[in-house]
Amino acid sequence: MSISGGLERALLRGSKTGCRTIQLFTKSPNRWEERFPEESEKESFLSLRRKLGISPAIAQDSHLINTASPDRHLYDKSFDALLGEMRRCEELEVDYLVMHPGAHRGSGEHYGIETISEALNAVHQKTEEYRVQIAVENTAGQGTDLGYTLGHIEKIFERVKERSRLAFCLDTCHIFAAGYDIRKGAVCRRLFEESDDSIGLENLKIIHMNDSERECGSRIDRHEDIGKGAIGETPFRWIMNDERLLKVPKIIETSQKSDRHNLRVLKKLLNYWH
Repeated sequence: MSISGGLERALLRGSKTGCRTIQLFTKSPNRWEERFPEESEKESFLSLRRKLGISPAIAQDSHLINTASPDRHLYDKSFDALLGEMRRCEELEVDYLVMHPGAHRGSGEHYGIETISEALNAVHQKTEEYRVQIAVENTAGQGTDLGYTLGHIEKIFERVKERSRLAFCLDTCHIFAAGYDIRKGAVCRRLFEESDDSIGLENLKIIHMNDSERECGSRIDRHEDIGKGAIGETPFRWIMNDERLLKVPKIIETSQKSDRHNLRVLKKLLNYWH
């Protein structure tokens, strides 16, 4: 949900659309400049959220952050920006901060995963009293992006000392673009079995429900409306009716013009077999 006009506007837009949970940026995602909410903004956001019953509230971090970068200047800027994201989330009582792992930029996957994990450990040290959890999101694997396999996510979890402060965010478009053909029932089941074995389904706190413009294995991240892309409706029906996933918040990340349509489609798929 857009924060245009103020942070609380995201809550109002979500409620008007019929959402029980929302995701937002806490500042412009394409600028390094930091901005922290005024006391009056915080109070308005928290009061309205309680009134509307939006829960959980989820934030996505800036597109610029890359804690896997071998460039020390970019790494330092990314680290500071991630701290800023955490601070805003904590002040606004946002439950989860979704972050893409980052791109290794030619330094290699091992180096990138180590660097991301070190950054997360350092962020946790500097935010000991914070309640917000960082939710590491899988990626489509464009360029040198890390996180396009569950193995990458597992290795990050293994290297983070305060593992209980981490969560996992699964994006359906990304996992499909990375080569997991979730249109096949056996593959979809295996995906969640693998997630349980490697990361733990108890750590799966968010699912980004996006169809894909591109075919399986394209490594291209292009979201499409539910049922109108290469994935189709069936895997979303499975996810909506999987008892293990019923209470996992589900976020739609397509054009806000189609939010109502996508929400109606997902609600229609719920209890499809009952």
